Amino acid sequence: MSSHYTKTAKSLHWLMAILFFGMLGLGFYMQGLPLSPEKLKLYSWHKWTGVTVFLLALIRLAWRVTHQPPALPQSMPRLMQVAAHAGHHMLYMLMFLIPLSGWLMSSAKGFQTVWFGILPIPDLLEKNKELGDLLLIVHVSLNYLFIAVLVGHIGAALKHHFIDKDDILTRMLPGSAKDK
Repeated sequence: MSSHYTKTAKSLHWLMAILFFGMLGLGFYMQGLPLSPEKLKLYSWHKWTGVTVFLLALIRLAWRVTHQPPALPQSMPRLMQVAAHAGHHMLYMLMFLIPLSGWLMSSAKGFQTVWFGILPIPDLLEKNKELGDLLLIVHVSLNYLFIAVLVGHIGAALKHHFIDKDDILTRMLPGSAKDK
């Protein structure tokens, strides 16, 4: 087994990282905007990207299931290995739950998503203001949880690189080993 991730795994990882950082920034920015055509355009972009992230998460999960990731270093304490696996499971769960909660919220608020302005995505719920407001809280809360898990993920990668001086970070960097 390789000690590095495949080129596909790396590409999906970094593409989704860029999309998630953009989505978080856009999500926080557009919340404070007054209702306007500009805000509606930004909401559409946010929703389009959310659908894209959801689809990429499906592809990423399928890749992960069919391609074993490199093993964690034997020198890593068992508790840290368990924490690393738990963190990755949490990230995968949130990659699905966040877009799904946004889709449910949009449906309940009566705003259908039309992917890239072309493909209508079916609403999952009937219009219901109270449920829409509750799902907004769920969506925002999941994003805050995602930020916390992401900070832990990035912090752990940096700790491994700068303190432990192992290859945990470098094996996910593009071009860090012969990509398959």
